[in-house]
Amino acid sequence: MSRNRHAFDATDPTGLTPPSVTLSDRDFQKVSDIVYRLAGINLHAGKRELVLARLSKRIRQLGMNSVGEYLAHVREQRTQEELITMLDALSTNLTSFWRESQHFDYVVQKTIPAIAARSRQGGDRRIRGWSAGCSTGEEPYGLAMLFLHHLDQADRYDLQVLATDLSTRVLGVARTGIYSAERVKPIPKEIRRRFVEEETTPYGKQYRVSSEVKQHVRFARLNLMDDWPMKGPFDFVFCRNVMIYFDKPTQARLVKRFCDLLRPGGTLFVGHSESLAGVDHDFRYVRPTVYERP
Repeated sequence: MSRNRHAFDATDPTGLTPPSVTLSDRDFQKVSDIVYRLAGINLHAGKRELVLARLSKRIRQLGMNSVGEYLAHVREQRTQEELITMLDALSTNLTSFWRESQHFDYVVQKTIPAIAARSRQGGDRRIRGWSAGCSTGEEPYGLAMLFLHHLDQADRYDLQVLATDLSTRVLGVARTGIYSAERVKPIPKEIRRRFVEEETTPYGKQYRVSSEVKQHVRFARLNLMDDWPMKGPFDFVFCRNVMIYFDKPTQARLVKRFCDLLRPGGTLFVGHSESLAGVDHDFRYVRPTVYERP
């Protein structure tokens, strides 16, 4: 009897160790080409193990043994459901409330006063923001909380934050607006008391974003490489720690499209490890990771 017949794997009810999923050079290149073409994400050779690790679970669920088999399955499907599942698995989704808090400080100190002044001068009470790559929703919910808390007579404004992501999985989490105690901890206490509701469940406490906040945030799946249905103009766009996965030509195209959708004086926020250095653009540099449309 072979050694594997005695091996035990808690994930396999037969008690047998499943064979390792294989990834050939050719199939890795195919995956890289698909992901770059559809999502703009550059999976260089150093990402090979990441690709294998993230696809292996799904491949085993389907009873397959190789990435090559899986790619054939993706191609054969008439719908794009499995393709979306693959892109979900390969996209990175990391976020938190008040992540890179200096951006939230800037919104309070600069963006909100500018919008209030504009309203006083011309009566324009329309506020539009976009969280591009919103992941599980902490960023757009946090932005809505900021405006509702810091903008005088906020209920008289038409505030909407568009929140988009490539991943249907994280959007499902985001729409619930439910988080653990650890997740909501970074929210400033006064804002957390006002906009986050504590609930007791059979499994312990959970924390739900209030309906007052939720009504100002709209979630939608969007591939940044596709056509964009929204027309703008936006007052601000948060696209943080997304462009780091794109090459320079893709970044340049994306930044131009953001600029076209922002109103004059609108602000683009990028991640702490990102900048527009080496990217052709029309933005005015304000400070690291903050840019303004002239």
